[in-house]
Amino acid sequence: MSERIIVTYQVASAPAEIAARAEALAIEQSVECPLAAVTEQRIRDEIVGRVEAIRPIGEARFSVQVSLASATAPAEPGQLLNMLFGNSSIQPDVTLADVELPPAYPATFGGPRLGIAGLRAKLGTPRRALTASALKPQGLTPEALAGLAHRLALGGIDLIKDDHGIADQAFSPFAARIPAVARAVREACSVRGAATLYAPHVSGSLDDMRRQLDIVRREELSAVMLMPMIVGLANFHLIAKEAEGLIVLAHPSLAGAQRIAPDLLLGKLFRLLGADATIFPHHGGRFAYTPETCSALADAARSDWYDLKPCLPVPAGGIAIDRIQELLAFYGSDVMLLIGGSLLAAGEQLTEQAARFTAEVASHGQ
Repeated sequence: MSERIIVTYQVASAPAEIAARAEALAIEQSVECPLAAVTEQRIRDEIVGRVEAIRPIGEARFSVQVSLASATAPAEPGQLLNMLFGNSSIQPDVTLADVELPPAYPATFGGPRLGIAGLRAKLGTPRRALTASALKPQGLTPEALAGLAHRLALGGIDLIKDDHGIADQAFSPFAARIPAVARAVREACSVRGAATLYAPHVSGSLDDMRRQLDIVRREELSAVMLMPMIVGLANFHLIAKEAEGLIVLAHPSLAGAQRIAPDLLLGKLFRLLGADATIFPHHGGRFAYTPETCSALADAARSDWYDLKPCLPVPAGGIAIDRIQELLAFYGSDVMLLIGGSLLAAGEQLTEQAARFTAEVASHGQ
């Protein structure tokens, strides 16, 4: 890893101060001490961060490119993010916008194990857009959640996931919930003669997640969901590797707390660390992402990037059926639309509403 890492930041600064601010950023993210304290010439030449470019991107706002020595950031998720944005994330005027990695990093991290093609193969859907829903609300018993999953699967939903707030709580223990939901989904798939995947939410300590993975494998499930920013990027990467043969969904919980550009964090970094699909809020729902952010995020997940397999974008967050054609026109067919609450609000008509959702997506073409 002899090449340098090129990191792009967005910095709010007065024009007269941006050169000094950029230099301070380069030092903070490399040696983190005054240059006067760096007496060894080799460290000055090789380790100290270098300001490579500064360009204006708005009034009193600049794009700053800094190169960092790859020797300071071995291919380990925590240390990589630490060197990209550790201390500087505390400074309110800086956003981590992008990174260009030497090819050894993607080769080492590996990216998605299955990617879009692998997910489609498990569902037998080579071309059309995919559908997803979520089991909620919190407080339901395993049997009640299994009932919801059964009705969603009967309606033809491609993938059903646990809501991110459902973990291993007393009202729905993981060890009881997963067999109940898995059985309900299998029964519905047998009736329909088509596949629906169930992705349990794997969470907790590393030991907890490994125990949960054992249950997932015992139930012969095909997918799991994790929250990388909650469990930690290193643990996410490790579990993604250990979940060999399983579709890994990444959930964006806490992803807005770090001032990291969503297309970089959710689109590139989660993909780099093993996400086969990345969930994010589509604009116009409950969250404030812009169309430009959503488009950039989907492109980052799916576009050619080194030799990594593409990651499936999963827009969510307040989507309703009446927006499906708009969403498919926006994202194209390599997408999984996730509708949760507005489906569940159908109550006794849940299966019918789920069938309407899947039919509306299918009508966009195979």
